[in-house]
Amino acid sequence: MRLGAPGRGPSPLRVPERAPVRLALYAALLGAVLVAALGAGRTVGPIGADGAPPSEHGVSSPARGLAAAEAGHALVVDDPVLTAGTSERLRFRIVGPDGLTVRAFDRVHGKELHLIVVRRDLSGYRHVHPVRAADGTWETTVRLDEAGVYRAYADIRPASGPALTLAADLTVAGELRPRPLPAPAATARVGDHEVAVHGRPTAGRATTLTFSVSRRGAPVTDLEPYLEARGHLVALRAADLAYLHVHAEGDGGAGPDLRFTVTFPAPGRHRLFLDFRHDGVVRTAALTVDVPAAAGGPPDDGHGHGG
Repeated sequence: MRLGAPGRGPSPLRVPERAPVRLALYAALLGAVLVAALGAGRTVGPIGADGAPPSEHGVSSPARGLAAAEAGHALVVDDPVLTAGTSERLRFRIVGPDGLTVRAFDRVHGKELHLIVVRRDLSGYRHVHPVRAADGTWETTVRLDEAGVYRAYADIRPASGPALTLAADLTVAGELRPRPLPAPAATARVGDHEVAVHGRPTAGRATTLTFSVSRRGAPVTDLEPYLEARGHLVALRAADLAYLHVHAEGDGGAGPDLRFTVTFPAPGRHRLFLDFRHDGVVRTAALTVDVPAAAGGPPDDGHGHGG
């Protein structure tokens, strides 16, 4: 651990480099973190334990990504230790219940696998699409600019099987400078675009969230399809990194509004990441929302009004 200078904010922590002994120690630490995360999931509320598949177009399902395996499948990363600020190859396999590498997958929203990577403080979000080799090994290039422990989620559907979300931890070596979770807000800026969210999410109840996209104050009416949808929404619960992924309802038109039906399995603070494409560029807007427990009353209409 290296302490920072007095009066300059939180002291940075040193994340281990690729030394064998340090890796062994850090592997043990990651195991402890995983056990703690699983415990947190049980404390806050069981998620994804019913075996339901991840979301289809416009409809959410229980959040996933808490367990090390699902339906006997696991995400196995060849080398989970990366270096901050460096573009590196990330290679991994999907291992099935028989212990063999899975090689056949169905396409979901144009891809056989969607990989989401985010740091455990809910910063450093990435949505990438690795390429699969004939032997079943997946590979992509990823650059993570800040040190820390990241969670990688793989959305897949093995051929003729259920849709799954598998997760594993990645470690980015270097000085760890944790970021506080941004406060809840109804708007977010992405360059010269602004995204406003409308709706009152409530745990355990289907909620319509509407995201309105504008640019320099003017509504955007020429949003482009991205992976067979006008928008992709990933929600992560801050308490335990429980994950869910939903898509904009219908074709959503070309904007400015993108509507998602989301059922948050349990209350708590969440970080929302909205992917949309405009002018040929995929952009990600991030917002923090508080999801309260259900207290009865009429369902929400997606614009902050009941009934």
